[in-house]
Amino acid sequence: MGSNETWITEVTLLGFQVDPVLEFFLFGIFLLFYILTMMGNATILGLIWLDPRLHSPMYFFLSHLSIIDMSYASSTVPKMLANLVMQKKTITFGPCILQTFLYLAFAVTECMVLVVMSYDRYVAICHPLQYTIIMNWRVCTALVTTCWVFSFLLALVHIALILRLPFCGPQTINHFFCQIMSVFKLACADTRLNRVVLFAGSVCVLVGPLCLVLVSYTRILFAILRIQSGDGRRKAFSTCSSHLCVVGLFFGSAIVMYMAPKSSHSQGQRKVLSLFYSLFNPMLNPLIYSLRNAEVKGALRRVLWKRRAV
Repeated sequence: MGSNETWITEVTLLGFQVDPVLEFFLFGIFLLFYILTMMGNATILGLIWLDPRLHSPMYFFLSHLSIIDMSYASSTVPKMLANLVMQKKTITFGPCILQTFLYLAFAVTECMVLVVMSYDRYVAICHPLQYTIIMNWRVCTALVTTCWVFSFLLALVHIALILRLPFCGPQTINHFFCQIMSVFKLACADTRLNRVVLFAGSVCVLVGPLCLVLVSYTRILFAILRIQSGDGRRKAFSTCSSHLCVVGLFFGSAIVMYMAPKSSHSQGQRKVLSLFYSLFNPMLNPLIYSLRNAEVKGALRRVLWKRRAV
């Protein structure tokens, strides 16, 4: 670097760049959504923990999805809320990189867990007699551990490539958190390698897993259509449609965000997309699973009945 270039120590997050009055309105709306996200996912976790009928592989994976959603939202939303009501909208460089690492790690983990959940449904519906053998607790634990370890290692690769770059400005990020593509713009060096690795990683964790999910659900659909019992068919459709809604929301917004051509979306649209998969998706997931899942609704009724009885 030249002698007139200095390492940045603090970054300004421009956020949504709206009128101050509207910022307070957005703060109230986003705070409500964040509270609903935490309460909804915590309720799912509590029900799975308290109700023995939900101690099965499917709900074991769902509990991890709830943990991921709570962590994912918490990695970006609190700082966004603080910046909406504070005059100084800054973040130091270290926490900025940590935020990038955490949201990448949790996003990839969610992709992997959704794939594992689709595999679980495939085994349950297409090979019901062998389900308990194939999806035993050792296999379930190994699958979940692999998801977490792989995701954090992949995020670590991205962060290692980022930290090799010299950062000398500009000192502003046109986003509400340290989104990785916005962090690239802070570097005063060539970031082509970073962008290539990010695109390759996006293909691996978005396109590949989405193809696996679609293959699983194509086979599941044919298996469901062969079910003779009307109740069995409705139950299978209810469970699988819940999972497909979550998959569609998450993968759709993430693919548009990371794999669409750079010029196809304005920065404002990218902020909305980021908000969608970092706040709205984690809030919607427990609603989708509770409203469309008879077992979850039954568990909630049983827990409330026990509390009334006490």
